[in-house]
Amino acid sequence: MPVSSEQLVSVVIPAYNAEETLDETLCSVRAQTHGNLEIIIVDDGSTDTTCALAERHAAADPRVQLLHQPNSGVAAARNAGWQQARSAFIAFLDADDLWASTKIERQLQALQAAGPRAGLAYAWTVQIDPGGFMGRCYGGIHHQGDVLSELLRGNFLCCGSNALTRREALMDAEGFDSRLRDAGFEGCEDWLLHCRIAETYAFVRVPEYLVGYRFLHNSMSSNKQRMLRSQMLACRQIAARRPDLASVAMEGLQNYCAWLMREAIDRRDPKQVWSLWWLMWKEHPTGALWVLRQLLLDPVRYVRDRLGRSMGGIGAESTRPSGQSFLEMTRF
Repeated sequence: MPVSSEQLVSVVIPAYNAEETLDETLCSVRAQTHGNLEIIIVDDGSTDTTCALAERHAAADPRVQLLHQPNSGVAAARNAGWQQARSAFIAFLDADDLWASTKIERQLQALQAAGPRAGLAYAWTVQIDPGGFMGRCYGGIHHQGDVLSELLRGNFLCCGSNALTRREALMDAEGFDSRLRDAGFEGCEDWLLHCRIAETYAFVRVPEYLVGYRFLHNSMSSNKQRMLRSQMLACRQIAARRPDLASVAMEGLQNYCAWLMREAIDRRDPKQVWSLWWLMWKEHPTGALWVLRQLLLDPVRYVRDRLGRSMGGIGAESTRPSGQSFLEMTRF
């Protein structure tokens, strides 16, 4: 049974047609060793059995509540959840991702120990497949304190299910920006929010693998062209806010494009590789040439990346054993 704690933590789970994964996701939240949780599921206009599944969990666990909204996108769903939340500490979890049982406990300890200037705590991430088995591990990242430049160069949090955030930091950053969806390119709302938080607050890291990031072929992250367009729009916003960091944001965009193309190469998808590079060329020709040079003219670095010493600015790949169940590996 989860241990009790005085500090309430709110967990916000946006869910849209998540019937295949939501049950396992909720079980990983309800099994947290930090037991004083408020678990808010925001149904984003699902048309499958997502709501019925969430209601079963709510009937079994009084910490679980379900909110409904017309389909408005993940940013609007997350905003609806945290604005409803009662806690000073808020975590977000996508409906297809998983947490290790000590995730909230470890991050809350780190955030409280760092004091009020620390606005966000993050941990290391493991990519998991549809069955919950581990693939690549993104660890070895130790950025703390003022991390804005490093975050612009690469999203070392990896996904939107990682951060535990102070409410004040969310409010100061004005929450998640739904304009990316309005433009037709959802995908980087979490990274953009984290960059805004990093403008004002310090980050703290928990050097443990506590987040399972599930890759599904029909998930938002599988649409690489949309993800790249979303990143482009986000970088444009950042450059407008912080002209002094525009070149750093462009460096991060190049890193991200190279990483997406490497993922497509690994999946033997030459059409995807070409589409990504052509999109980069149309928007940022100089950046596209840099990406091409990284992929074609520096094979030593590319081999090194695939062996896990670098991750194209996203984070370092680890040699931790893969092919095993994430929840089994992270059970303490």
